[in-house]
Amino acid sequence: MRQDEADKAGATGSAAGAMAPDRGRAWPDNVTTLATAPSSNLLRMLEAFLFAAAEPLDEETLAKRLPAGADVGRLIEALAAQYAGRGVNLVRVAGKWSFRTAEDLSFLMREEAMDERPLSRAALETLAIIAYHQPVTRSDIEEIRGVSMSRGTLDMLMAAGWVRMRGRRRSPGRPITYGTTDGFLEHFGLDQVSDLPGLDELKAAGLLSSRIPASFAVPSPDDLDGLADDEDPLDGTEAADEFEARAGDGTEIGTDEPAGS
Repeated sequence: MRQDEADKAGATGSAAGAMAPDRGRAWPDNVTTLATAPSSNLLRMLEAFLFAAAEPLDEETLAKRLPAGADVGRLIEALAAQYAGRGVNLVRVAGKWSFRTAEDLSFLMREEAMDERPLSRAALETLAIIAYHQPVTRSDIEEIRGVSMSRGTLDMLMAAGWVRMRGRRRSPGRPITYGTTDGFLEHFGLDQVSDLPGLDELKAAGLLSSRIPASFAVPSPDDLDGLADDEDPLDGTEAADEFEARAGDGTEIGTDEPAGS
């Protein structure tokens, strides 16, 4: 082969290498291509869906939006690896995927991300009891706290989207049972309720006294996907009707009275 023909062949090969492997057209200089065209396109599509989403997306939803046959699990793993050392990470919260500010940079967003929704001590205690003991009834909460609870406390937690009505317990009066929501997990950065801190972690954080009784134990929280054995489902729109009825009773939020008063 003559030298001028070899040079022409080399130039043709270089041009072919600069072409996008998926549609045979050249990418702009500011676009970086990955090793293979299918993976490159699928990763870019996945990145676009997650970036534009107003809320975290689960793998089933992503699979419906990606081309048939796409290995969503491997794509998420690859995309998470790409963002692992960046200021924004791909993280799993409440069983769904979302881009979040890197944990070590969260202090930069503290002012912008501050949620001005102060909770009363009664609401905080109630939320903790529901999270660790769910499913629980109103009487369960009052028994643990040792005080009667204002109806407005539960209403406030449900309005915040952190607590939900799960069902009715199979006991006299069929009381409503309560549990946490995906919104609770997302707000506190948890993947599942079992990620809540245990006894040793609470002690290390200074949230428990070092002189607590030896018999004291922190329950292992578990947010059951379905109803517990002693629960019945709510009837139709019962949850919405119940919340509306209670929200309109004018009860002052966060007022507690000693039990038995």
